[in-house]
Amino acid sequence: MISAEEFQKEIDLIIANALREDIGDGDHSSLACIPESATGQAKLLVKDQGILAGVEFARQVFAAVDPDLELKVHLQDGSEVRHGDISFYVAGSSRSILKAERLVLNGMQRMSAVATKTNRYVRLLEGTQTKILDTRKTTPGIRALEKWAVRIGGGVNHRFALYDMIMLKDNHIDFAGGISTAIEKTKAYLERQQKDLKIIVEARNLEEVAEILNAGGVYRILLDNFSLEQTREAVQLIGNQCQSEASGGITDKTLRSYAECGVTYVSSGALTHSVSNMDLSLKAV
Repeated sequence: MISAEEFQKEIDLIIANALREDIGDGDHSSLACIPESATGQAKLLVKDQGILAGVEFARQVFAAVDPDLELKVHLQDGSEVRHGDISFYVAGSSRSILKAERLVLNGMQRMSAVATKTNRYVRLLEGTQTKILDTRKTTPGIRALEKWAVRIGGGVNHRFALYDMIMLKDNHIDFAGGISTAIEKTKAYLERQQKDLKIIVEARNLEEVAEILNAGGVYRILLDNFSLEQTREAVQLIGNQCQSEASGGITDKTLRSYAECGVTYVSSGALTHSVSNMDLSLKAV
């Protein structure tokens, strides 16, 4: 996984690029009708229900736009919210508040949706030892925000990208000439490059699980589109030799059943690719 410092760099890049995209050569709507000296206050109003996420992101956006803006937070990231709740007040330059408004809302609406869905999955897993993982099926350009939201919702981040973990999926295996060959080539590559990256290998059936275990040196086996019975058998076969991850076609209806098979993780792309934004507004007061 990437470090906290690397993650923050991703957030900084998202903010800088989003402000560039939105402001361009100036917020001419505000410049046209609001005096430079004007000050005001606005509130972040919740018009939905779920898990709030993106308050700290909003703080960073406001600071990037204008370090003199003052934020008074009433509801933090991870709070359960409902219609009518107020997350925070922001005060200072009216022009600055308006510059930051859309990026704050876009980020928080998306992050809150991801956190809400993740939290629902986390609650479905209560009483089991299984954790919910996200995937790389994220919105291009804002992966760090969505993965941050997964953590706020109580989930666990998978690898961030292609560079922080080795994951040998079906196409890697087929192009490499088989599981054993792919794993041995990977071990040799990591040794040559002097890289310390964990190795995850996808299995399509129980025979492949056995072959992966025989090759050794694998951190986790991904059980792709396994039935519940196959998953139970795979977990027994794996034992404590490495971690296990169930993935592929698992919904909120079947999530707990897979967890009860004893897998270490269930991964779900739906946490980030199938959510509807939470309804939030920034209103002048």
